[in-house]
Parts: sequence; C-alpha cells; structure tokens
Amino acid sequence: MKETAARAIGVKQLATEALEPNPHNPRMLFDKVPLDALRDSISRVGILVPLTVFRDSKTKRHIILDGQRRWICAKELGLKTVPVNEVEEPSLVQNIVTMFQIHKLREDWELMPTALKLELLIKETKDSNNRHLAALTGLDEAVVVRCKKLLSYEKKYQETMLDPNPEKRTKADFFIELYPVRHDRNVGRFDWFKPVQFTDQMIAKMEAKGLKAVTDFRVVKQHINNAVKAGRTNAISSRLRAFAEDPRATVETLAVEAAESHKLARDITREVYKLLDQLDEIDVDLMYGEKGMWDSMEKLMERIKALLLKADRRLRQ
Repeated sequence: MKETAARAIGVKQLATEALEPNPHNPRMLFDKVPLDALRDSISRVGILVPLTVFRDSKTKRHIILDGQRRWICAKELGLKTVPVNEVEEPSLVQNIVTMFQIHKLREDWELMPTALKLELLIKETKDSNNRHLAALTGLDEAVVVRCKKLLSYEKKYQETMLDPNPEKRTKADFFIELYPVRHDRNVGRFDWFKPVQFTDQMIAKMEAKGLKAVTDFRVVKQHINNAVKAGRTNAISSRLRAFAEDPRATVETLAVEAAESHKLARDITREVYKLLDQLDEIDVDLMYGEKGMWDSMEKLMERIKALLLKADRRLRQ
C-alpha cells in the first residue's frame, strides 16, 4: 500500500525566516483572537510543540506541514529560531493527508478551506468515494459530504467563505442549509428559478432578517415538499418567487393552506394506524383497572364521532 503520510527525520532548531507557509495547507484562515492568545502563551513559555516541516527539493526552503500559527506568532515576537520536527519531502497527496491527520483531533478548520483541499485530493487520487476520503483524511464522512456541497457552489460564493475578516465571512452553514432548497428537483423546474440569482436573494434576505436563522431553510424545504405532495406545485412556485424577491418576507408566507391541511391529514392517519396497532395488543382483563386509559378512550371516541358527523361521514354500527 502506498505511503499516505510523510516520514520523520528528526527534531532541530531552524531560523524562523528560513521557513515558508505550505501552499496546500487545508487551514487557510487564521483569526486574530485565537492568534493573540497563542502569541501571549509563546511569549511566556516559548514554543513547546515543534513545528513539522519538510525541505523542498526545488527551492531548498523548509515548508511548514504543521505549526503555521506558531510560526506566525514567532515572527511577530521576533524569535530568531523555532524548534522543528523535519520529515521527508512528501508527495502532494502525502502533503495534504499528513496535514489532515495532524489536525484531525484539534479545533475544526473553517469548512471551505478544507473543502478546497479535499477537492485537490479527489483530483490527485481520482477517488471521490466519501468513505474512502474519510478514511484517508481522518475526517468524518458527514464532513466530507458537507465539503462536497460547498464545492457545488460558484467561486464567488466560495470566496465569501474565505474572507480573512471573520466579521465579513459568510459561514459555511448558510450554504449547506440552503443546498437542499437550491437543488430541489421541483424548484429547479420553476421557470423563474436561476440558482445564482436565488442564492443572492437568500443572502440579501439573511441580511434583512427575513431569515431568522440558517435553519429556516429546513422550513422552506418542508413547505415545498408539503405543497408538491398536495398537488399545489404552481402555488408554491408563486409563493417561493415572492418570498425570494422580498428580502423581508418570512418563511410563514410560504404556507399553502391546502398543503398544510394535507400534511396534517397524513400525520393524523399515521398516528391513527399506530394507535390501532397498540389497541390490538390490549388485554382487557389486565387493563380493567386502568380508569384513566378507559376515560381517555371514551373522550377520543366522542371527539371522533363529532368530527365524522361534521364531515358527513356515516357512522358504522
């Protein structure tokens, strides 16, 4: 089996200025607040964990596999040397896999940079199987799936997730939650629907507070499903378009009355059949003294009779 991680050579001190950041580091974003805390720690006790580096055979420079944040802080503090653990020069695949494996038990990276390196790994290995990628990188398979969803978006959206300023950065969760709506088969057939325009509208809606949270997209998807199952596709198309065009419109405006009634009918039907199965299991002799149960069943029977009469349904004797 081919090696998928770089092999160690040894620990030594190297000049801080002799190191270079790794162009294939899956962790591209280094936010200021965590860096400030790390720099304060290094100023007090030094670098306790050596950086992991390799020597590039072409440039003869040492490239950082792990420890870029420690290196940034060392430069800011004016440290002349840093402790490093040198490993053999890895292949591109080994390079990426080694960094994934080094970091897999630490604080999660932002997901978009991880997705970009996963994309490169897929191209190099020609293997896009979720399970294989999870085993190779140490990522959870669900994280691999989330990364692939982010890779389906246009570059301009990927760039908003890579903004160095965390205040301006669009969270990956927004695009992950939007994905099922944007890729809904029925929505894709609406004559007015254009994925990029719709995504821009949802971003505007988030900023205008028409969406209270990214999880509102789950409610949007449920309204679409309910309407389609009730045969009200045209109605939900019209409402979704109006919802998209008005930044302040909330998810409640998507409710199609007939669709909501249809969903309620389905839910009640499911619960009734579940109750019937439970009733079949009742041993009357054993349950004879369960007064609360019998009283509740009488109330249920009365309520059902009243509803059946309202619906002009003939009661069977």
